[in-house]
Amino acid sequence: MAQETGERVWDKFLTEQDKAHLEIVGEKRKREFGSRPALLLIDLYRWVFGDEPEPLLRSVEKWPGSCGLAGWNAIPAIQRLLSAARAAGVPVIHTTGAELEMRHWANRTEREEDAEMSDRARRKNDILPEVAPIDGELVIRKSSPSAFWGTPLIGHLVSQGVDTILVGGESTSGCVRASVVDGCTNRFKMFVVEDCVFDRHEACHAVELFTMNQKYASVIPVDEAVSYLSRFEDGKDTGVTLTNR
Repeated sequence: MAQETGERVWDKFLTEQDKAHLEIVGEKRKREFGSRPALLLIDLYRWVFGDEPEPLLRSVEKWPGSCGLAGWNAIPAIQRLLSAARAAGVPVIHTTGAELEMRHWANRTEREEDAEMSDRARRKNDILPEVAPIDGELVIRKSSPSAFWGTPLIGHLVSQGVDTILVGGESTSGCVRASVVDGCTNRFKMFVVEDCVFDRHEACHAVELFTMNQKYASVIPVDEAVSYLSRFEDGKDTGVTLTNR
């Protein structure tokens, strides 16, 4: 969860030298929100959740890619963010794995004659129903960590006039970071919603949030993201209502 005090989730992982350096140079100035936001939800598929909430070390016995309870605990905040984006009429984009990856894993497990594992393999890229796309929301199947690489994402965002991207999903140290770096490279204003991203490793999650906040994005709590999106309800912010296409 995002911190409600001045303490940030990464503070306990910083060395004394890191903290001294930040005292001198300060954290990077927070980015300003733009006028045309979109919501990018990265890889909220069955592979990282499993079929039910379980601690990480138990969950990985059936779902090797599981993030354990970290994923399930993020769902309420992701649902809140998604609802706010839909109420504001802003573009919502979901990513999941490519079919090729799913077939490869399924074939491997079938050779091992593990019927249950083969069933999980077939479902691994299914987006969790609690945060599943609705009509009008783009779903991208990607074959690399970044949501931008080899996909129509940039064209879709440009066609919508998007200048700001709010990011949720997983993993913080993997596909989230890769997508945020590419978004920044392509000159979008990137905002990582802290309550809505997660990882299977606590240290990686915290340190990558720190890195992104310092270099490529601003890390914000879900309350701030929802408040920003509320400005677009009924066209209050720009005089027009943004719609998904």
